[in-house]
Formats: sequence, structure tokens, C-alpha cells
Amino acid sequence: MLPNVPYGWLPKGRQGEIPSDSKRVLNVFGLMNFGQQLSVYPTKGSINSDFIIDMINDFSKTIDKLTVIVLDNAPWHTSNKIKEQIEGWEAQGIFIFYLPTYSPHLNPIEILWRKIKYEWLQPKHFESPQILHDAILNFFQNFGKEFSIKFSKNLKFIR
Repeated sequence: MLPNVPYGWLPKGRQGEIPSDSKRVLNVFGLMNFGQQLSVYPTKGSINSDFIIDMINDFSKTIDKLTVIVLDNAPWHTSNKIKEQIEGWEAQGIFIFYLPTYSPHLNPIEILWRKIKYEWLQPKHFESPQILHDAILNFFQNFGKEFSIKFSKNLKFIR
């Protein structure tokens, strides 16, 4: 009977604290497009700016056209280390676009996480960390096939 509120608000300038869990099962950095193509980079370690840089550099080897990567404003996405890489990525045809603050609804990967957490995961997936890990990887591997999201195709870009 406890409500689940997956977000919260704090007064400007005040920081909240969420204790970290050293038994975390999996961290994932993911890139996806509206065509339901997904590149995921799971790790049992931490996700920080160095990890993001390595994964974008790895992803850059797989593209053959201009690409825009949409990032939220997490500290590891907006760090000086990331900003130092932007010019080099642009030379490779990768452009970074930052979402406005407090707008996860504009980020397709957040919609994917919401589907995983609130629709696709079942109680049986929480029996052990390994079962949860395998279930999450299964969702990623079968995304666009067995698991999909119907995004609106009415995207219009202003020139």
C-alpha cells in the first residue's frame, strides 16, 4: 500500500540524496532511435563521464551517416570531459543535443525504461539478481521484435 513516485522535486539550489546500493545488479548506457534500433552498453561498474566517452567512441565506429545523440542533463553527460569530446565527435558526424531540464518524456530511452520497469518486468524476474540481469538483457536483445514501443510517426522538424 505504499505509493511509488519515481520522481521528486526539490527547491532550487538544494540537493537530495539517494544512498547508493553496492549490490546494484546492472548499470546500462543505451542509445536508441525511433526505428527501435538499440545499442546498449551494460556494466556492473559505475557509469561516469569516462564510461560515456568510451561508449560513444565505440558507437561512432558503427555509424555511416550524420547522427544526433540526445542526452539528458545528468552530471556525467554534461561534464567538462564530455564537452571536450564534442568537437571531435562532430568531426565524425556525431552531434550531441541536450534535452531541456526536467523533460524525460522527450527522451525515447526513458520511455523504454518505463516500459521495462512498469510493464515488462514480472515478479518472477526479482527472484535473484542474476534472473533480473538476464531479464533486462533479454528485453534489450529482443527490443523491436518481441518487445516494442509504438512511437508517433508524426515528428515534424522546423527549419
